Amino acid sequence: MNKEIVDDKTMKRTLTRITYEIIEKNKGNQNLVLIGIKTRGAYLAKRIKSRLYQLEDIDVPQFDLDVTNFRDDNPVEKQAENPQFKAVDVNGKHIVLVDDVLYTGRTIRAALDAIMSIGRPSKISLAVLVDRGHRELPIRADYVGKNIPTSHKETIKVSMAEIDDEDKIEILAN
Repeated sequence: MNKEIVDDKTMKRTLTRITYEIIEKNKGNQNLVLIGIKTRGAYLAKRIKSRLYQLEDIDVPQFDLDVTNFRDDNPVEKQAENPQFKAVDVNGKHIVLVDDVLYTGRTIRAALDAIMSIGRPSKISLAVLVDRGHRELPIRADYVGKNIPTSHKETIKVSMAEIDDEDKIEILAN
């Protein structure tokens, strides 16, 4: 049974709130770089970039990151290349890492490894649309759209208009 918990209007408000929190904590800092974890985190990062520009006239660099080759559950022979990301200058930058759902923390750990493999940022913050709990690693988001407690038997499904033709968040019972 699927239960919709966030509709398109609520998602837009949530992203606007996250954007305002980023603005407030960084006081319009031009040293920001948004890095969205593929797939939905990349689209969220693009939306945050757009809202930053609309609200504060700040144009921050934004990049997509595929963490496949940094995951601890990925065999080396299946690792994907990420050549566009290797060209990103993260040295001395404040990175805002963006993802759709924070669950065990393993995807974020892989993203941190990827970022650190190309340079040394001054700071890395984490923005997530949904924090569902059940962490396996000591990782905490700095910007959270929605805290949605779930059981291990449930799944959070984030749909985005760019690839799913609609914006919504659902809980799926397995």
